[in-house]
Amino acid sequence: MSFRGKKVLITGGAGFIGSNLAHRMVREGADVMLLDSMIEGYGANLHNLDGIRNRVHINFSDMRDEHTLKYIVKDKDYIFHMAGQVSHQDSMNDPFMDLAVNARGTLALLEACRVNAPRTVLVYASTRQIYGKPEYLPVDEKHPLQPPDVNGINKLAAEQYMRLYNHVYGIPTVSLRLTNTYGPRQLISNARQGVIGWFVNRALLGETIQLYGGGGQLRDFNYVDDVVEAMCLAAENKDACGGGTYNLSGERASLKTVAETLISITGKGRVEVIPFPDERKKIDIGDFYGDSSLFEGITGWQAKTTLKQGLKVMIDYYRDNMDAYIC
Repeated sequence: MSFRGKKVLITGGAGFIGSNLAHRMVREGADVMLLDSMIEGYGANLHNLDGIRNRVHINFSDMRDEHTLKYIVKDKDYIFHMAGQVSHQDSMNDPFMDLAVNARGTLALLEACRVNAPRTVLVYASTRQIYGKPEYLPVDEKHPLQPPDVNGINKLAAEQYMRLYNHVYGIPTVSLRLTNTYGPRQLISNARQGVIGWFVNRALLGETIQLYGGGGQLRDFNYVDDVVEAMCLAAENKDACGGGTYNLSGERASLKTVAETLISITGKGRVEVIPFPDERKKIDIGDFYGDSSLFEGITGWQAKTTLKQGLKVMIDYYRDNMDAYIC
């Protein structure tokens, strides 16, 4: 599929996944608009748009600004909804902020589309966090949904809004449950966007990578280019995906393996095993890896980048752009 000449809106477009998707859309010749509120500490970074700043339109607005949304959704062929509050711990510390951004912001976007762009294809970045502690592995879409934190509850609500507006109003929607996406342009100055970003920070600076509870917890990891490809395939297969929600699983590895791989690549840092802090232990889900065969069967998607390859590219990127990501 080609997006050449298509009008594309990416919410959270200056953030991690959104900016990588923007680079892809620009390469394909799309007419790209980015929406981002640039909230400090949550991953938006104008350096993420280096090389395409003069080839995209940027609207510095908030997802909750209904007045702005109703104008910028008009005439769009595709909307990729990447904006959101993604930190699980932050959602517990400030639940109303998470509610406003993830649930209310998504509902505002859908309402804007219902009134002003009912045929626009809408692809949503959800999370595997909604499953909670797995009852079986690998986790498929039939697994019970039992979010362990406020973030998971609000992301699940957003998914349900997507499904409802598809069923009732016919808006073409697809939701993808992402799992530990990593790669260039990810926030690494703090741990708000996942464990790999923070591990990369520690390794590059030659600091200690702390592993809670031994680091043997299994996760699955997806390189950002593979996730962007899945987003594009979801848009292309909007009819077959039919308003559904799909897992996007990746390569399995323990957190200890990730840390040791980064230390090997950078030649710096060390691992320290420490007990779980109480506030994290309460929302930790143990081992988790998913099953994305449903999405793969519909779209033909396959993750192509190995964990070691992706981490090497990521490290090289931050070595060349350190000042823009670690202050």
